[in-house]
Parts: sequence; C-alpha cells; structure tokens
Amino acid sequence: MENILINQSVAILCDGNNIERSIHEASNAKHTMINFDTLIPKLLNDRGLNRLIYFREGKSISSKFAERLHENYYGSVIPCHKSADIPLSIKATQLASKVDTIIIMSGDSDYVDLVNHLKGEGVRVEIAAVRQTTARVLIDEADFFHPITAEDWFAYSAPRKKIPTLTRTRRRTPRSMK
Repeated sequence: MENILINQSVAILCDGNNIERSIHEASNAKHTMINFDTLIPKLLNDRGLNRLIYFREGKSISSKFAERLHENYYGSVIPCHKSADIPLSIKATQLASKVDTIIIMSGDSDYVDLVNHLKGEGVRVEIAAVRQTTARVLIDEADFFHPITAEDWFAYSAPRKKIPTLTRTRRRTPRSMK
C-alpha cells in the first residue's frame, strides 16, 4: 500500500511582546531576537504555511523586520493599540475555518480560552514559547507544545555607523599664480 501524505495548512500567530519579553528574560539580554529562519521550519515540520502574523504593541516596529517576514514567509506585522491578546484572538477565530492548525507563539495564560474555543471548532492548536515563562495551564490545554530555546534566538548588535574621517589635502596653487 502506498503512503498517504496529508498536508496540514498552518497559521502561525505571534504575540511579539510576549515572546520578546520571554527571550530577553531567558537570555538575560535586551537585544535578543527570534531567529525565524530556524524556528519557522522547525515549527512547520514539513507542513504548509498558510500565514504568519506577528502582532506587536506600540509603534516601534522595524520596517526591515516587517519586510523580511513578508519576503521570506509572506508574513505581516500588525501593530496593536494595547496588548496583542484581542487582535490575535480575533484573527485566530477568523482563520479557524481556513487552516488545520494554529500555532500561537506566546506563553500567556490569557490564551487558554482561545485554545479551548479553537479546539472546539476542530482546529489543532499548538503553543510555541519559552518553557520557563509559559503558563502551565496553556501547555496542558494545547495539542502540542514547541519549546523555544536558545537555538531559536540570537543577540542582535546594530551595525556600527561609519564616522567620516577628515582628510587633509594640500592646497595646490594654480600655475597662473606661481
């Protein structure tokens, strides 16, 4: 008998502020960032990515980061007025009929009711978060837990700005003045 390949459609919804705080706490560094190039393939595990949406509170969202997510994963970054909880929950319920699996990147216990609702709609719900900052009840309610570890982040260091150097040039006297 031939092997039957069932391809799941996956949406990844990231509570950016929660994940950023978690990796900063775990790494003891404020300039730590998720390495999406290693994390996304690990989360998907050969499943199809339907969407990647990064919810971020505040206005300080790097346009380069947003461009990179769009170019590599057709992802989008959504700025949130306050916390990402409500916009992420609304988007998850909108996507429930369009995907097989929703991966929520957050360890916040506020998502427990969302997880239960989505599972009731027949959606597989997975959580991806830093274990030590993830609510135990969220791990217990999810269908699967993906621990985000030091292998999934890196310390960002801004490129040094080049300071223009002043060079002295000798002034030449025009021939006509010699």
